[in-house]
Amino acid sequence: MRATRGNCLMACTPMSIDLVAMPDCTGSCLYGLFDILSQTGTVWAELTGEGEPEPQFSVRIVAADGRPFRCVGGVPVMPDITCDEAEPGDVVIVPDLHIPTDGPPPGRFAAEVAYVRRAAEGGAIVASVCSGAVLLAESGLLDGLEATTHWGFRHHFQARYPRVALRPERILVPAGEGHRIITAGGAAGWNDMALYLIARFCGEAHAIRIAKVFLLAGHEEGQLPYAAMARNLQHADQAISTAQAWIAENYALPNPVAGMLSASGLPERTFKRRFKAATGFAPMEYVQTLRIEEAKQLLESGDSTVDAVGLEVGYEDPAFFRSLFKRKTGLTPSQYRRKFQILRRTPQPADDAPRRRP
Repeated sequence: MRATRGNCLMACTPMSIDLVAMPDCTGSCLYGLFDILSQTGTVWAELTGEGEPEPQFSVRIVAADGRPFRCVGGVPVMPDITCDEAEPGDVVIVPDLHIPTDGPPPGRFAAEVAYVRRAAEGGAIVASVCSGAVLLAESGLLDGLEATTHWGFRHHFQARYPRVALRPERILVPAGEGHRIITAGGAAGWNDMALYLIARFCGEAHAIRIAKVFLLAGHEEGQLPYAAMARNLQHADQAISTAQAWIAENYALPNPVAGMLSASGLPERTFKRRFKAATGFAPMEYVQTLRIEEAKQLLESGDSTVDAVGLEVGYEDPAFFRSLFKRKTGLTPSQYRRKFQILRRTPQPADDAPRRRP
């Protein structure tokens, strides 16, 4: 395997990268990685005339079946080689998977799981993007390691793979000996994965050039600003459902946990135990998360002051609200507003401009 080369731009044999494609993966992630990595070392020279084009990576698509297929959205995929036939590349990447948040049925990705395990055992670096971490977890490669996945998978992932130290707030987690296992969170985490691999194996100069050519930017703030509360976790505990329905309408009232307890009709200790089992949250954590979700929506769509937003969701102490908001989202309320209100400033067409037909 080619060694890390720091910041130098030197000639050598292109590093081999395998993208594991499945009908469940998205074309944006699969082909985004393919385009960026396959053009590393060439596109900058072609655009600027600086230096000679020299490919840094040799990229191919590996699949369980060698026949063409369509992935999510009907995007056509033409595999280069099958999992059984392929000698794993230096780096093997599993793209995001469009699967239920509680994971695939056992054995759903047997050929792909066997391939990534064989790649890891042979010394390859194995990586995943977004929900692709499920496949790595199924292979056992994440056991005992830190990892990340899409924030929407966090509760089910933790329940199904308890031996993985999940870090859902992180956007990129290199782990294991020599950082040979790498996970990226969120579908757009493929940007961060590509830039990381380029910087690690080709040097920072190549990574900066690719970022400039494709206007790529990392997600240094992590996943917290993008995460949303999963309010509809399915469970059969009617008393807890009643408590959830009550707090959804009364989250800003004082003593919210006492209100949920009263609505449930359960003894306090029983309520706390069953609430945690049903929702994945302790009662006060649930209230805080719900209030912050409401605050996020107010900041995204309105112009009220930060203190007024805090008061509206139940916090009379502005300092506590700001501190809690940053802990939950990774950003201050003002930073969060600036990040997401940009969509409110999207220029609108004139009244006589053509519009999409109904």
